Amino acid sequence: MAEMLHRLQRSETRRRSPARASDTALFMRCAELSARYLANRPKPASVRWVPPMRTRWASCTPADRTIRVSERLREVPSWVLDYVLVHELVHLLVPGHGPDFWALVRKYPRTDRAVGYLEGLSAAAGLGIQAPEPE
Repeated sequence: MAEMLHRLQRSETRRRSPARASDTALFMRCAELSARYLANRPKPASVRWVPPMRTRWASCTPADRTIRVSERLREVPSWVLDYVLVHELVHLLVPGHGPDFWALVRKYPRTDRAVGYLEGLSAAAGLGIQAPEPE
């Protein structure tokens, strides 16, 4: 199992997103994803990396339009990070995880794959982070 994880990490390192470089790069990636998948409707005021959260991969506060992303995600494939960013962007438009929320999140084509990846990562690392279940 450890060898398989090492190989996966090594192959994904070659496909890293520049969004990992800084908070500014992360913010710019959100702008790209908002335009591509959400008609440029969600407009975060800030997006930043934060120390690892205990129970979440990321969070947002719609009242002040801020998004915080756990530094644990610096090492995931870019398509997983993109899913998390889209997920948080949609929360700026729709509270909760109801059908309207998931209809918007599913505009990102790798939603199910990314959710599975995060569930596996959480289980393998013993983190106990539960992803909201897509409806």
